[in-house]
Amino acid sequence: MKSVREKEIKRQSLMELVEFIQSGSSKINEICQEEMIKMVSVNIFRCLPPAFHENTGQDATDPEEEEPCLEPAWPHLQLVYELLLRYVVSSDTDTKVAKRYIDHSFVLKLLDLFDSEDPREREYVKTILHRVYGKFMVHRPYIRKAINNIFYRFIYETERHSGITELLEILGSIINGFALPMKEEHKLFLVRALLPLHKPKPVSVYHQQLSYCISQFVEKDYKLADTVIRGLLKYWPVTNCQKEVLFLGELEEVLEATQAAEFQRCMVLLFRQIARCLNSPHFQIYTRPYIV
Repeated sequence: MKSVREKEIKRQSLMELVEFIQSGSSKINEICQEEMIKMVSVNIFRCLPPAFHENTGQDATDPEEEEPCLEPAWPHLQLVYELLLRYVVSSDTDTKVAKRYIDHSFVLKLLDLFDSEDPREREYVKTILHRVYGKFMVHRPYIRKAINNIFYRFIYETERHSGITELLEILGSIINGFALPMKEEHKLFLVRALLPLHKPKPVSVYHQQLSYCISQFVEKDYKLADTVIRGLLKYWPVTNCQKEVLFLGELEEVLEATQAAEFQRCMVLLFRQIARCLNSPHFQIYTRPYIV
């Protein structure tokens, strides 16, 4: 009974804090801000439970078929996340002060939470990180680099991560805001991280968001079309018909934004792949190139 009463007191206190920050009635002093971020950190930064297949010793299943593992303490965690979100988006939050507490270490731990199996938690983390990226300009290069590293680990080591879809959703918005002419750093990110994301087996889980990011690059800078098409051809699936249908759909979108000069650079390789598709025994594959 004591534990239940204490939890209720804590819940009420969190709700009052959320309402106070949301009201904007007065600014929080620096000491209170520091203590609040410490409290948030203690609550949300934790060791995530192992994935179901790791816990039971069973073989890993298709991520699309897995049931999400929901966080038992979510009613409490949700209030803590809501408090952090309200603090970040508040017009009263001074970034010069807040960046002392929401620092690189905090951002990195926040990024680790994208591997939570609970989709409700990943959605909150996505929204908060996106707001942090927009508000704290000093953190932008660091966040991009950290996301880059998550992708590298996923592509070349684990091929398992719960939050690739959400990270790509954030990137879709970030890429849309890239200034022109595009920095070399961003082009390297496309070649070294985004295009290789076509390689892992679970690509179908996040392909829609990945395809959107790729299209954003080509729409921003049409000269990247040749690089993108060659990248798609490099990672083109050989034995997976479902993945091949996804690739054909993405190729169609990229070609719509491709200029004649870029098309000519890669057309020989492209037509060779289309010819292979026309010889495929799979109905959706041998009919799709006619549309492309």
